[in-house]
Amino acid sequence: MSSNSQSPASVYSDYQANTYLFGGNAPYVEEMYENYLANPGSVLDTWRDYFDALQHVPAVDGSNAKDVPHLPVVNAFAERAKQGQTRVVMASGADSEMGRKRTAVQQLIAAYRNVGARWADLDPLKRAERDNIPELDPSFYGFTDADQETVFNTSNTFFGKDTMSLRELMNALRETYCGTIGAEYMYATDQNQKRWWQQKLESIRSKPNLSKEKKLHLLDRLTAAEGLERFLHTKFVGQKRFSLEGGESFIASMDELIQRGGEVGVQEIVIGMAHRGRLNVLVNSLGKVPADLFAEFDHTAPEDLPSGDVKYHQGFSSDVTTAGGPVHLSLAFNPSHLEIVNPVVEGSVRARMDRRADPKGLQVLPVLVHGDAAFAGQGVVMETLALAETRGYFTGGTVHLVINNQIGFTTSDPRDSRSTLYCTDVVKMIEAPVLHVNGDDPEAVVLATQLALEFRMEFQKDVVVDIICFRKLGHNEQDTPALTQPLMYKKIAQHPGTRRLYADKLSAQGMGETLGDDMVKATRAALDAGKSTFDPVLTNFKSKYAVDWSPYVGKKWTDAGDTAIPMAEWKRLADKITTIPASVTPHNLVKKVYDDRAAMGRGDIPVDWGMGEHMAFASLVASGYPVRLSGEDCGRGTFTHRHSVIHDQSREKWDTGTYVPLQNVAENQAPFVVIDSILSEEAVLAFEYGYASNDPNTLVIWEAQFGDFANGAQVVIDQFIASGEVKWGRVNGITLMLPHGYEGQGPEHSSARLERFMQLSADANMQVVQPTTASQIFHVLRRQTVRNLRKPLVIMTPKSLLRNKDATSPLSEFTRGGFQTIIPENKDLKAEKVKRVIACSGKVYYDLVKKREEKGIDDAVILRVEQLYPFPHKAFAAELKKYPNATDLVWCQDEPQNQGAWFFVQHYIHENMLDGQKLGYSGRAASASPAVGYSHLHQEQQKTLVDGAFAKLKGFVLTK
Repeated sequence: MSSNSQSPASVYSDYQANTYLFGGNAPYVEEMYENYLANPGSVLDTWRDYFDALQHVPAVDGSNAKDVPHLPVVNAFAERAKQGQTRVVMASGADSEMGRKRTAVQQLIAAYRNVGARWADLDPLKRAERDNIPELDPSFYGFTDADQETVFNTSNTFFGKDTMSLRELMNALRETYCGTIGAEYMYATDQNQKRWWQQKLESIRSKPNLSKEKKLHLLDRLTAAEGLERFLHTKFVGQKRFSLEGGESFIASMDELIQRGGEVGVQEIVIGMAHRGRLNVLVNSLGKVPADLFAEFDHTAPEDLPSGDVKYHQGFSSDVTTAGGPVHLSLAFNPSHLEIVNPVVEGSVRARMDRRADPKGLQVLPVLVHGDAAFAGQGVVMETLALAETRGYFTGGTVHLVINNQIGFTTSDPRDSRSTLYCTDVVKMIEAPVLHVNGDDPEAVVLATQLALEFRMEFQKDVVVDIICFRKLGHNEQDTPALTQPLMYKKIAQHPGTRRLYADKLSAQGMGETLGDDMVKATRAALDAGKSTFDPVLTNFKSKYAVDWSPYVGKKWTDAGDTAIPMAEWKRLADKITTIPASVTPHNLVKKVYDDRAAMGRGDIPVDWGMGEHMAFASLVASGYPVRLSGEDCGRGTFTHRHSVIHDQSREKWDTGTYVPLQNVAENQAPFVVIDSILSEEAVLAFEYGYASNDPNTLVIWEAQFGDFANGAQVVIDQFIASGEVKWGRVNGITLMLPHGYEGQGPEHSSARLERFMQLSADANMQVVQPTTASQIFHVLRRQTVRNLRKPLVIMTPKSLLRNKDATSPLSEFTRGGFQTIIPENKDLKAEKVKRVIACSGKVYYDLVKKREEKGIDDAVILRVEQLYPFPHKAFAAELKKYPNATDLVWCQDEPQNQGAWFFVQHYIHENMLDGQKLGYSGRAASASPAVGYSHLHQEQQKTLVDGAFAKLKGFVLTK
């Protein structure tokens, strides 16, 4: 429809007045109209626009009922007249042909329920030809026009009649499944869910029934959405904003979700979305004051973060009023990596559910907004969906909204966009239903949103609303999409806009000729004043579940934390976590582990790594700090050192018979949760980051099976963990445990890529540590929680040291002291004789000590750098000063020279050296691979680097 087309209000009178519609042209026009009613895409665009406008004119009875094809009715009666069957009869069950037809009717109903969406009127641009799907045509089953008035049993439908003629049934099926909503749900294995959708859709023929007030509010939301985009387009010319124009119905969907959610008991909604339409959501859904947004465009807004971020990545939160009470809205901060925010949102939601003791998620709703290309193309979408039904990551079902602008980024040929029919097909892996809806029918969008929310609240499962729309402008406002999409953008240029179409529709229904224009003027006036036309935000409301982050802001990594525990408490906790009920039969190997831990608790033998970990967890939960530990096989531990879950060897059912000692520490203890995650790194780590971002009181740990598996989650590490605070001001105390150590296990199972974390370390953004004793892991885990510093903690955890007796600790190291950033030389050497200081981190320390003992060297000390970032300058300098006659310093590491900590710590060490001192390197040579795969070569390299630490400096030497 062109912008100068006649309004729907005058269409009917024009229809009566224009002579070209009558006389000799009448049969031709009537034939086209019949074709249009059967298949809107079968007529020319100009006629389709005209016939579309006719559908907005109320029926003669004043209802909004849609017209149906007349020709099949006429033909049916004509055929029956020929056969002498002018009266309606019930098909006889005794007649085999009638029995076949009765079966065919059921097949026809099933076909529309299964694939009726393929014929739905979904494209606002009206470009696609209707697919050839024979199963949706009655003739496929042998029906002819003579069968149109034959009555069949339809008691298995929800059309309101136990019997219907074939004509009535076909009209009902097409209205329900081939209108502006196309439903997909029949792949669900749960019969109750399928019947639920059939009842909801068929009982109303997928037709919304909105009150006048609701329609006016809907038009107001469309006007606000379009008005903001056009205001920004003219006010801030050329600036990126990733416009929503063409997809304004999305704002109506968000509005319905928020308002209806409040009515059904939702108290918090957490939203994740990329940049398309984000500014519109900030203003028109969350209630951000337009003037504040405009200040970001003209650079008058405060810029008080070290880095900051662009306006269309910013998060926001507010409390809005609904008919059911206040609802807290949170829009998650998101980088340009599109769908990566999905698991972050889910983790945030789970934290809120746990805080509210809301296991079904009835009070907290996750909403994820997707683009069509990203939803189909990004692997994290699948990983996040895979979490949906698991115990440790369940969030009560997510409502997914797709802004499907049918172009993705700038895919010039749809054959290149994806390998599936719909961009939403990935959700079929978890049997989530999908409602495809035409964005040019905002009432249908509202209905689809209502049904999606009802389904989610009823079944606690994911559900998708796919809003098929278009993108009026380019990917950003500096792009010219017609370069690669000339046909699409010719159509878009002729489209008057969803708001205009809906305003014309309401005008045709008698709601006022100037209604749309009046709203446009009011919106523009409000925006000129920096205000909104609709403001539901509650300014002075604060939920009792809100988190106070003020105690965690502005803290320094040097702040102290009391991490030792009294001896009496140690022994009490040790007894609790090593006592296995008589009703549980542990595996003999596990029993041996717990017997040894009991002896450690008594002080009979030194404490190993697994016991040090367990005592840290036990002391935290006993003090009211929850612990959440997740990762692949982390209940047992990749290297079978943890055994936090004891499996009863006598159990008779697969889903019973586990005992978790750390859940039985004290009567009113905080929760201890350990989760064996799905085989995913990216989604699981992002989930845990999201959880930690909403719960500063919980020690949240993600453990990689091997440290280098963190590669698969690099986007999370780069975009959230390392930079979230400097970009968005978001503090987060997530802990990463990454097994790291060169022990001859090859390139993929040796390195946690320490160098990558060192490269990301700046602005005191996180802590990178490599503990080498059981007491060190105990203190660093407790330190992460008991002090109020909330910075990500990256722990390079050991493998062989888990069982190395040299890495055990006496009980006294747990009842006094704390985490040592530098562990001094522990051998009694004469300081004045020391000529060399060897600094190292991790497992190589024990190799160096062994070599020193073998050679009887007494003029070289070995310092362990347990915290690599922030580098402990004061502690390191204090150790160097103890050895004034030392002329050489050596950094020794297992990793290749271009990896590990060397390139980063050399500057820190140099800063603390005395004048005249020299710094050298001993480690593996630079390598493209983290480690060698040949065991004999590994052994040779290890011997060389350990020997080199005590040999004459060579190669690169840095002199102070």
